[in-house]
Amino acid sequence: MTGQRAHQAPGLPSGLARPARQALAAAGYVTLEQFTQVTQADLARLHGIGPKAITQLRDALVAAGLSFAIEN
Repeated sequence: MTGQRAHQAPGLPSGLARPARQALAAAGYVTLEQFTQVTQADLARLHGIGPKAITQLRDALVAAGLSFAIEN
């Protein structure tokens, strides 16, 4: 369990799959607040981020009173 937690970014949904956590960490995303500066489409371009991860992140943002950046 310790190794798994090392890859988990703080503040992100705990249910994110390992490929999604790794993709976000590699791209430098470590807090929910950072997602207010990025669109869902931009995140979906990351290898390891699929529709389920986007939904989990969106739900976490809404729960925190935040949202993804608006797409142009």
